[in-house]
Amino acid sequence: MSPVRICSRTACKAPAVFTLTYVYRDSTAVLGPLATYAEPHCYDLCAEHSERLTAPMGWELVRLPVETETEPSADDLEALADAVREAGRPAPGADREEPVGQATEVGRKGHLRVLRSTD
Repeated sequence: MSPVRICSRTACKAPAVFTLTYVYRDSTAVLGPLATYAEPHCYDLCAEHSERLTAPMGWELVRLPVETETEPSADDLEALADAVREAGRPAPGADREEPVGQATEVGRKGHLRVLRSTD
């Protein structure tokens, strides 16, 4: 787990949630979601400082949309369900493997077997 990044503003200890980048060639400041990695020429800002942010005179400020959903999307849920199904599938040939140790099969229901130890 990566450490929590804090706001780049002096004396602010709030967690960063946005990243500010300047595009000097276009005289544009871009504020978007927190970057995956801390970059040397970008600034991480907390929610309060990002709300009060203004661009330098003559510059344009672009605020990129940030997803604020707290509920997982349908795609997220489907991907999770697929991963669970894949993890639950037996390995090829797993149903033919014999259990470790000495045992006798005394019953079966579906993919489950009832075994009795033979000491």
